[in-house]
Amino acid sequence: MTQITLPIIGMSCVNCANAIERSTQQLTGVDTINVNFGNEKAMITYDAAVVTTDILIQHIQELGYEIPIATLELPILGLSCVNCAAAVEQALQQHIAGIISATVNFATEKAIIRYIPSTVTQTDMVKIIEQAGYRVVQATHDLVDAEKIARQREVQQQIHYLWIGVFFTVPLFLFSMARDFNLIGMWSHAIWVNYLFWLLATPVQFYVGLDYYIGGYKSLRHGSANMDVLVALGSSVAYFYSMFILFGGLEGHVYFETSAAIITLIKIGKLLEVQAKGKTSEAIKALIGLQAKIALIERNGVEMSVLTEQVQVGDIVIVRAGEKIPVDGIVIMGASAVDESLLTGESLPIDKIKGDQVIGSTLNKQGLLKITATQVGNETTLAQIIRLVETAQGSKAPIQALADRVSAIFVPTVIMLAILTFIVWLFSGAEFTQALVRMVAVLVIACPCALGLATPTAMVVGMGNAARQGILFRNSAALQQAHELHTIVLDKTGTITQGEPMLTDVINLTDLTENQLLQQIASAERGSEHPLGQAIIKLAQSRQLTLIEPEQFQAMTGHGIQAVVNNKQFVIGNSRLLQMNQIDITTVHAQITMLQHQAKTVMCVAIDGKISAILGIADQVKVEAKEAITALKQLGLHVVMLTGDNQATAQTIAQSVGIETVFAEVLPDEKAQYIKQLQQQGQIVAMVGDGVNDAPALAQANVGIAIGTGADVAMETADITLIKGNLLGVRNAIQLSRVTMRIIKQNMFWAFAYNILLIPLAAGILAIVPTLPIYLRELHPIAAALAMALSSVTVVSNSLRLRNKQ
Repeated sequence: MTQITLPIIGMSCVNCANAIERSTQQLTGVDTINVNFGNEKAMITYDAAVVTTDILIQHIQELGYEIPIATLELPILGLSCVNCAAAVEQALQQHIAGIISATVNFATEKAIIRYIPSTVTQTDMVKIIEQAGYRVVQATHDLVDAEKIARQREVQQQIHYLWIGVFFTVPLFLFSMARDFNLIGMWSHAIWVNYLFWLLATPVQFYVGLDYYIGGYKSLRHGSANMDVLVALGSSVAYFYSMFILFGGLEGHVYFETSAAIITLIKIGKLLEVQAKGKTSEAIKALIGLQAKIALIERNGVEMSVLTEQVQVGDIVIVRAGEKIPVDGIVIMGASAVDESLLTGESLPIDKIKGDQVIGSTLNKQGLLKITATQVGNETTLAQIIRLVETAQGSKAPIQALADRVSAIFVPTVIMLAILTFIVWLFSGAEFTQALVRMVAVLVIACPCALGLATPTAMVVGMGNAARQGILFRNSAALQQAHELHTIVLDKTGTITQGEPMLTDVINLTDLTENQLLQQIASAERGSEHPLGQAIIKLAQSRQLTLIEPEQFQAMTGHGIQAVVNNKQFVIGNSRLLQMNQIDITTVHAQITMLQHQAKTVMCVAIDGKISAILGIADQVKVEAKEAITALKQLGLHVVMLTGDNQATAQTIAQSVGIETVFAEVLPDEKAQYIKQLQQQGQIVAMVGDGVNDAPALAQANVGIAIGTGADVAMETADITLIKGNLLGVRNAIQLSRVTMRIIKQNMFWAFAYNILLIPLAAGILAIVPTLPIYLRELHPIAAALAMALSSVTVVSNSLRLRNKQ
């Protein structure tokens, strides 16, 4: 199966999104499709052997919507015949989902490629062509952002329509008000005044409002009804009734100003909605904007500047102070502090030295770095994050299902209510025009857009904000479920603790200084690959002690090591190893017991047959662990620690960070079972882990949260990934989920309350209460249009508050 994300322009409400889903799902070869009205994107999974990208795009275009398409011209070297050109065309169209068409001219040696810019990049195309055996002269200018241009064009078009509407509607409305209040004297009832109104209203009705007619027709043609149908019906009833009065020579009030004002006011709302929706994806745009454009590389001893897209794996990249790191890589020379805040949310720069990994698009703050490129193009960390967030934003949350079901029947229901309103008032003795006005008000005030935007806009903004803080949600369902959690289960090693042993205690029993003793012990351990031995070496290196090679070395599996350094015999390991070598350790029994009670692994050191040192090694608790666990408790969550370590060590660690419930000595394949037991007790459980052995438990949990510094399989299994591995990210993710769901519920309440309360008001339900003021008993269609225009803007604006939530 192939997956593609297509930007779609021209949807007016959630019913448009639902219509695209229903129609496209019927195409042979399409597996799934999710159309997100909030960020105006369709995520389609399909069988490329059965249906092509071109067919999908044509189908959506035939439904009446626009998909931005870009064209790129690439000069190709190495074409020897027309068959070569055909081979390149075939390679491009078969291997990349975002390519619509590729035409290679053998005579000019150029490829003309039509593609979806948000789906495929120049690098992808060049890679396919080069894999086919040809060379490409790459463009050195910035590629045109076709999607951005299309969306800007949509905004400009809405502004153009709005100004035309305002130009004709304002004088029409003012003249109409002056006539109604008899401010133009004898002209008030002159027949030419109605003709003037007709002349002013007609351009608004059929030029400014043309979109609504076209959109309504396309919607009805495909078996659904959207917002355009309501606007077209409401304004047309007022306009054509007025024409009937005017050209039929009948007595009666004309409502040309009503039809024009409805269209113009809704255009104002549409423009504000389009502009506001554009802001929902700002976080993703900011991430994309982080990418460095130019990279300085060293090839064959020569420095050269190239587009970042042209950097290849294995290239040596030079990054000066103050420059962005273009690609992911490993430092091979230099030392610096790198600001990773825009990717991980970490406020302090991270020190980088030779051998450390660096992330593309982060900022080199200080010294010169030389790195070897390990991930380029779409494989960089940033590109993967962008892809993950876009996929998550395109998914539908379970809470969206209610809005979808309501929206599917919303417009037909409103049309029936409008007709019912007209009939009821007509048969209750009201004047024809009064019944007509109320019917128009019902048609115009109903707003399916607010329902459709309530969930997706909040999800898009919330996930974008989370990504900026280094929190990646796999899908919308994960974000929704995170706010329902009861219990947080934390793995110990690598989650609560650093995940690597550190030498914390050196009890010196010799006349040597601690550094002299440490230098000799670390030299003896140089041949060891055991993590405990490496912890000793690491501390010695951090103190810049010079180590020497041992003259003899032997690892004793499960016990320790024996070595000779400077003609001295070293025995380093557990007490059993020293007893095996008949070395007396009874004098240090108290020190050993003390360290063991502190949940530390004890290593005894004997030099030339005499006990000389006691070492305490421990997996250190993360600095933020206690604060994070306290914060989770303050959120009302039950915190549990799950570990394979022994009960004593587990209890000691748990007590130090404030955890009361501990499951210790749990085998890796038993972790998922413990999660299941909690779930059977009615708990909604999140599992936080970082290792391969945590993957089954992460999958079993209602919400799996992976520490981003851990194993890839853990992150692939999890619903949420914390990029920087900080435990406080768990609290932040849950808080963000709660805030996002609160915003969604506010949006849903507003959308439902708006329609439930104002549709009856528009129908004139309060007209039966004579004691109320007239402006409360009657809702004029113009006021209804204004209310409808503001409803969607209110929902989107409420969602945008999430941009700055922490």
